[in-house]
Amino acid sequence: MKDLELAEAQWQKSSYSGGANNCVELAIFVDRVAIRDSKCPEQAPLILSRADVRTFIGGVREG
Repeated sequence: MKDLELAEAQWQKSSYSGGANNCVELAIFVDRVAIRDSKCPEQAPLILSRADVRTFIGGVREG
């Protein structure tokens, strides 16, 4: 993913975040999702396909 795209990303925290800076943030793009640690936003984010993120979330929900 290009640096320019990430520089313009609109990062979102979970609605379950208690306001502390200790959660993950997501930036959603057309075909990918960037994931970063809110405590270290300067580090390179993890980039996954949207399909991989859906699979991961589905697995978490199922336990």
